[in-house]
Amino acid sequence: MRGLSLSEVREREDKGQTNRVREKSSRSLAHIIRANVFNRFNALLGALAIVVLVFDSPRDALFGLVLVFNTLIGIVQEWRAKRTLDRLSILTAPLARVVRDGVVREIPREEIVLDDLIEVGPGDQILVDGSVVASEGLEVDESLLTGESVPVPKEPGAGVWSGSFVSGGRGRFRATAVGEEVYAQKLASQARRFTLVSSELRKASDTILRYITWIMVPVASVFVASQLLTHFSLREAVISSVAGLVGMVPEGLILLTSLVFAVSAAALARRNVLVQELPAVEGLARVDVVCLDKTGTLTEGTLFLQEVRYLGDERWTRDALGALIRTLPDRNATLSALLEAFPHAEGWELASVVPFSSERKWSAVEFQGRGTWVLGAPEILLAKACEAGGEGARELSAEVEELARRGLRVLMLARTDERLREGGDLPRDLRPMALLSFVEKIRTDTPRTLAYFREQGVGIKVISGDNPLTVADVALRVGVPGAEEPVDARGLPTTREEMAAVLEERSVFGRVVPEQKREMVLALQGRGHVVAMTGDGVNDTLALKEADLGIAMGSGAPSTKAVAQLVLLDGKFSTLPRVVAEGRRVMANMERVANLFLTKTVYVALLALVISLARWPFPLLPRHITLVGSLTIGIPAFILSFTPSRRRYRPGLLRRVMLFSLPAGVIATSATFTAVAMAHSNRIPDGEVRTTAVIVLTCVGLAVLAHLSRPIFTWKGGLTAVMGGAFTGILFLPWFGNFFQLFLPSLPVLVQALGIAAVHVLLLELAVRYVGRRGEKGLTPASDD
Repeated sequence: MRGLSLSEVREREDKGQTNRVREKSSRSLAHIIRANVFNRFNALLGALAIVVLVFDSPRDALFGLVLVFNTLIGIVQEWRAKRTLDRLSILTAPLARVVRDGVVREIPREEIVLDDLIEVGPGDQILVDGSVVASEGLEVDESLLTGESVPVPKEPGAGVWSGSFVSGGRGRFRATAVGEEVYAQKLASQARRFTLVSSELRKASDTILRYITWIMVPVASVFVASQLLTHFSLREAVISSVAGLVGMVPEGLILLTSLVFAVSAAALARRNVLVQELPAVEGLARVDVVCLDKTGTLTEGTLFLQEVRYLGDERWTRDALGALIRTLPDRNATLSALLEAFPHAEGWELASVVPFSSERKWSAVEFQGRGTWVLGAPEILLAKACEAGGEGARELSAEVEELARRGLRVLMLARTDERLREGGDLPRDLRPMALLSFVEKIRTDTPRTLAYFREQGVGIKVISGDNPLTVADVALRVGVPGAEEPVDARGLPTTREEMAAVLEERSVFGRVVPEQKREMVLALQGRGHVVAMTGDGVNDTLALKEADLGIAMGSGAPSTKAVAQLVLLDGKFSTLPRVVAEGRRVMANMERVANLFLTKTVYVALLALVISLARWPFPLLPRHITLVGSLTIGIPAFILSFTPSRRRYRPGLLRRVMLFSLPAGVIATSATFTAVAMAHSNRIPDGEVRTTAVIVLTCVGLAVLAHLSRPIFTWKGGLTAVMGGAFTGILFLPWFGNFFQLFLPSLPVLVQALGIAAVHVLLLELAVRYVGRRGEKGLTPASDD
């Protein structure tokens, strides 16, 4: 076999039939920048910041910094994700050995052309798809592509696929597909389609901003017109208008969400968890089904010797195994497992050896003066067993079948006095000496991690390309519910609805191809499940991409790590409960924070509307909005967003937030408007009217904070008290009073203001309890436990 000539190679290069691939993701840097700069949030805040700067009040435009920070965080995170996807490469071997003009040459994989003759040996990666033309015991490990952990023998005419590895033997194959047409590249191309992880917090924030935009247009029209009519100065009218409009935008919520995600990503990184998309930290808090690959996820991808049944002299057999495995030239997973179990034996001198062949399914070593020892598939060796042991051979065959049904991999060691024959024929008169049973090595942390998911009510689905019985055996050992009834995926329905029905009932699936894994994820999502998918092989890539949360093992294929939102860098399955805890902390705390920020949006919008209808000047300056927001929302929200929480996530975040913030915002508006009306009736100066409004609004805001910080007799209650003390200090210290333009009213007006605040605090408690009973039990968190 001379392979292609140099002229044939050039001809194919001219036609573009090479293995060069143009790596490209769907989003350019310009697209990422546009998406993060030109959005509804930036448009709202950016326009208002420009207006304030035009009227020469830079201190009142500090809210614009939120816009800058939030935009930068979004751009950096998405650019990191893009770079990871662009570097996606399933094929990692840099060089290939090709035969051209009868000479074996090493060339970069990009220079392989169609019809090239490629030579491979143990450990080599298959770089392109092809058809085998010569095989010397060639076996290929396709587990990264199919999930099947058993190496596949390849004879002439058999197909080989890019992304697999040679586990034994040697051979040559002709390239039948290169570049974009190879199987692994097609998977990678689909994986590189850019998608952001689903985030309920992000969706809720976008929905809130959309509603606010719709509400702001009519409210702003009435409000701005009213302020222009009630103020003598255009500058004062504009600043008052901006104060009301900025207060309607929950800018701190958007920024704090990004910051919390970033801090959580850093915390997980310290636990060897790489977060590739910030919102992924909330993902596992919402997941109710986890789909697990077997090889490399539940197991380490290696074998260990579970049991040896000695059929002859045990000591002699152990010594023979120790000598045999150190003599054979093969180094596959099975022999590696035996190497750990049997020590080296002295005095066994090699006479002859027959290496393992997938065609023969056995290997043998003849030792001088100690006979010939054969290790191989039991069904092959038993067929040659001596006639005297025929009955025993049949009994052993039944035992081997039973072990196989239990998902074990079985080898037999046999002995004969006959010498090894030339040509590698199996010796006769074999006497069985031992049955060796192997199982895949389970990750030590897998059982307790799955037990955690069961306790949390998370469904577990094991989806593997391996034999269903083998998958079921592993699943039983790690405690997967329903593992007694495995399903062969080759018989699964093709429609998603019918497939989903089977998935709801069963837990363990074998012989699953990559496209089926993706369809299974989509079928579960169609039933309303939030699905996490873990995996380490190329065959898991598409499913990881479609899942609500993709989790890759750090030792897995580059493609899985590139498309996953989370990567367990140390490959420890036990890290997942910590990720769940981090997600729950984020979701529980951000729900509390969202209640605070949206309450502010509601009361500022309503206050702007009722003040406009009353034709009064807006009672709050931008700095007053900043002061009240900082003490009752901003500072507490930042601290509360990082507190521990073990609350399980419940769907419906936006609904719960709206049910709380609407009545709370209405009551805060009523309290402030009533206080302003009282102050106007007492004919006090405008400065004291504003101070009265600030005092009442702060009192109600602190009551909202106290309600969301329960249990109150903890450090959270202390946080509310500290914020109240800070406000009191600002109110009575002259420097702060002058900076914020706060002027204490007379004692009678102050007492009336505190009375108004007290009545509305009581109304707040009654309203929230009523809405909680009518809407959803446990509307707001009473405890983080």
